[in-house]
Amino acid sequence: MPQNNIHIAVIISTIDEEYQSSILSGIRQYAFANHITLEHFVAFGNISSDIRHDIGEYNIFSLADFSRFDGVILVINTIQFADCLELVLERVRNAGIPAVCIDKDVPGLYNICIDNETAMNALMEHFILHHGYTRINYISGPADNIESVQRLRSYRNMLTRYGILVEEERIYHGHFLSKDGAAAVQKFLASPLEFPQAIVCANDNMAIAAVNALTMRGVRVPEDVAVSGFDYTYNARNYAPSLTSVERPFERVGQLACQKIMNHIQGIEQDRSTILETRCRFGQSCGCSDLPVMNSDEFRKRNYFVLESFTNDVSLASRLASALAECDNLEDYAQNLRRFVPEFGCEEFYLCLCDSWNHGVVSDDMDDNYTVNVQPNDYIVSGYGDRIVVLLAYRNGEYPDIPDFPAEEMLPGLFDSDGAMGNYYFVPLHFRERCMGYCVMKNSNFPTSSKLFHNCIMEIANSLESVRKIICLDKTARKLNRLYTIDALAGINNRNGFRIGTQQLYQYCIGAQKPVMLMFLDMDGLKSINDTYGHKAGDTAIMGMAEALRMACTNGEVCCRFGGDEFIVFGADYTEEQADLLTERIQECLRLLNEERQYPYHLATSVGYHITVPEPGTNLFQLVTIADNVMYQEKKKKKTSRYLKHGKDAVPKEPEKKGTNKKGK
Repeated sequence: MPQNNIHIAVIISTIDEEYQSSILSGIRQYAFANHITLEHFVAFGNISSDIRHDIGEYNIFSLADFSRFDGVILVINTIQFADCLELVLERVRNAGIPAVCIDKDVPGLYNICIDNETAMNALMEHFILHHGYTRINYISGPADNIESVQRLRSYRNMLTRYGILVEEERIYHGHFLSKDGAAAVQKFLASPLEFPQAIVCANDNMAIAAVNALTMRGVRVPEDVAVSGFDYTYNARNYAPSLTSVERPFERVGQLACQKIMNHIQGIEQDRSTILETRCRFGQSCGCSDLPVMNSDEFRKRNYFVLESFTNDVSLASRLASALAECDNLEDYAQNLRRFVPEFGCEEFYLCLCDSWNHGVVSDDMDDNYTVNVQPNDYIVSGYGDRIVVLLAYRNGEYPDIPDFPAEEMLPGLFDSDGAMGNYYFVPLHFRERCMGYCVMKNSNFPTSSKLFHNCIMEIANSLESVRKIICLDKTARKLNRLYTIDALAGINNRNGFRIGTQQLYQYCIGAQKPVMLMFLDMDGLKSINDTYGHKAGDTAIMGMAEALRMACTNGEVCCRFGGDEFIVFGADYTEEQADLLTERIQECLRLLNEERQYPYHLATSVGYHITVPEPGTNLFQLVTIADNVMYQEKKKKKTSRYLKHGKDAVPKEPEKKGTNKKGK
């Protein structure tokens, strides 16, 4: 790939957190200055206790064909899914491209990190030596996160170094989430141990939540207990009290990650691992504030824009949810969604669906033995299938039609040599573990600047699943109605279908005093066909009879299989002349079928009809009985044996020429 068209994949989770968004800011700064195109594959994992949600989220990483990229940046220390990580790393190694892991040292890959233990040692020494604290509680991150492990190890080591007993009851194991801070405070307050003098937290989110929880319970910070965090985020700096924390150069990390890939491409020698320095920043939460105070006017202005942006995003998310909830078909769904795409502030937007996204929907052309696909192996969980369908595309204010494409392309034209550089964000569309597709945005601040970006994506996915279920239920209802009204063998109305199909016409004829015609047909020789050739041949004969009726009944007649080898036909506002013509058409259709199909038997039927102006209160099936009696008189004149062929050269005898069928009047 030419050097002036570099593509770098970024694997990352939960980009609306300051840690991730700050690193991405540094990556984008370097990429923009060096004409690099970034393709971000973004998941939002670990936000639910349902592992199926994480499976659906992290599946987006399987979309990235790393062999097509010049390099990859892995911000994976926040991904709590070991199996997923191993698959990603294996695919990166197999691609043979330069890869940079941030804050996670993976053998064979470049690494950029900080010395977590040294940073936490300095923070612990401040509490132990400067403040003289001996009762220090700790709120940890996940047990499988290397940074969390290193910081917890430092906490234990520093207590031991200064002769302080390590008490496991003073440690709370969280997941770097805000809710962990509140849960930890609740545990500490209920503990039989003496209340701590300080609470050290593995990140700022948990620390701020802990301060809030303490304040709500009347515990003052720092007067009653000191609190510290880690990361030195914007909220930590500008919270009240300002938070004691560890400052780390997030944007510099992102810039260096890109630079390492470029150095590798250009053959510039460099160290595999880079360890960046950190700095303890002491805030009001431990009573030792040395933090710079933001100008109050600047602070108010910034908070105004933050609040204004959040208000607008809430409005967008609410209106999007309301509009998509109204949709019960795919066309309305796409039409309603396109109204909101410009509000995402992107140059391009694509809603890409797996070609099997709607598995579980009953197809209109399925036969009556079809079973709805609802088993887990009937839909995609891993990967995105073979082909992708673009339901909605947006490019610079227009909505072009884009043909479906192979899934390995990720997006048509993405790697064209004349393509414009930019930032692409690939985010998954799924319902629990069921993969439906993905969305792509190009050159938009919405994914990284809005706390409601993921809410909007989830709404797009959940409403798409609702549409899928509505389509499924609608088609299933039609199928059930077909099973209720259509004869499974003959493919024409059964008695239920006949009753429903004739009810309105029959009532009209009663009210308008119009004549109705009931024709009764009984196949000739079906028992002999079954006895001679088997019941499968008999079924074929019944289907042939039904086909002849479909071919003949072209003037609004309603036909049905009455049962066994018996069929009936209803005609509204019907004359005797029409009935005779219909009888002739049926016999002619049977003759044509016998000629074309070369059955080993002869399809034939006995026919009788009854025409009358129905009186109010007369049951339609009373007229069927009369027509049956007329047919029976015709039947007695025939011998069914002549409708069988008893050798390959046998020629079927034509039925005897009859006069006009007997009618009841």
